[in-house]
Amino acid sequence: MPQYVVLQVTLKEKLVGTASKNLGELEDVINNQAAKGYRLHTMTTASAHSSGLGGGDRIQVTLVFEKL
Repeated sequence: MPQYVVLQVTLKEKLVGTASKNLGELEDVINNQAAKGYRLHTMTTASAHSSGLGGGDRIQVTLVFEKL
């Protein structure tokens, strides 16, 4: 088993309002890694504005998990 796992999740902001519409996906990724014996070591974010058809901003979350 690797000592570290790096994963990325893209959070999509709602067109109206400030809440992300897929926070559950981020929660699932964290819980799945915890169930495998990893803990969240580092989390970083980068944001970008989307002017496409769906609108809303995107937040790229990079997660580094460490084996316990």
